Amino acid sequence: MNNNIITVTSPLLPNLDEFHEMLKEIWDSKWITNNGSFHKQLEKALAEYLKVPYISLFTNGTLPLLTALQALRITGEVITTPYSFVATTHSIWWNGCKPVFVDIEESTCGIDPNKIEAAITPKTTAIMPVHCYGKPVNMKAIQEIADKYGLKVIYDAAHAFGVEVDGESVLTKGDMSTLSFHATKVYNTLEGGALIVKDEATKKRIDYLKNFGFAGETEVVAPGINSKVDEVRSAYGLLNLKQVDSAIEARQKVAIRYREALRNVSGVKFFDDMPGVKHNYSYFPIFINAEKYGMTRDELYYKMKEQGVLGRRYFYPLISTFSTYRGLPSATPENLPVATKIANEVICLPMHHALSNEDIERVIGLIVK
Repeated sequence: MNNNIITVTSPLLPNLDEFHEMLKEIWDSKWITNNGSFHKQLEKALAEYLKVPYISLFTNGTLPLLTALQALRITGEVITTPYSFVATTHSIWWNGCKPVFVDIEESTCGIDPNKIEAAITPKTTAIMPVHCYGKPVNMKAIQEIADKYGLKVIYDAAHAFGVEVDGESVLTKGDMSTLSFHATKVYNTLEGGALIVKDEATKKRIDYLKNFGFAGETEVVAPGINSKVDEVRSAYGLLNLKQVDSAIEARQKVAIRYREALRNVSGVKFFDDMPGVKHNYSYFPIFINAEKYGMTRDELYYKMKEQGVLGRRYFYPLISTFSTYRGLPSATPENLPVATKIANEVICLPMHHALSNEDIERVIGLIVK
């Protein structure tokens, strides 16, 4: 076994000297949280970078989902995907709503719009799709369904930092979109997240909700929570924003080499870039057809692991199989054949800005026989 471990991801870290200078400013000001200077700067800088009208920062990527559902006063049933990180469905559950799972498209791993209408009942109030791996779902079709039935749309865009379709950010679609700035993401603030909204009044309401509902020193206007971002992580985020483009360029080069090497390997599928889409190369999933490849997904996964290459079966198992949700009528494998198949085939290969050419070739060498 090679002792040099190749991890599936690696955090984008700001320059330590620059960070130290900003920390000195924070120490001198003694203003470390509650909408400080760096926090305000980061919200403004991110709104500009992401081409969105209004953005509200959060301490992680789950709280924006919870808050979006609260802000839109969602009740009853929410249609969503089983093929995601558990936070997507947990946010629905925590808001006292019932998740209704709909199968995914093999072409994007996102929710299949053609399956949504059949899942709508009189109790349905919202749809929560996911831009899985940063690949945009069919937003036009989803919005048409939402308009037809009077439903809200909240996009879990945790993977979709900077992703655009025909020059327009995917984050501007639906009623709201959420982001994750977790350490594993293309852009990170250690832990963090954001909620993207379309107007100033909604932004103000979101900011109340994430600060206990305070609208002034003595007035509480809503039963809010505490999910404010401190000055330390805001400073860190400002520095990372300066280098995220170069990190995405490095990721793109990794994706190009993977595709070149795996293009003609029987039993291995992967995604190509979508026309008109500006991708962020957040993940590189491959899908193993055991019969054609001659090895199951898990056999390859453990072979890689034994050689110090840490892929990730992302997303496996499906959310619908977890104990909290498996009893739901929509959680059966029969209702989710594509998601079930994909979950049993997927391995996300190492994908980050710090991979060397030697690392990339080691990964490829374990897959290409």
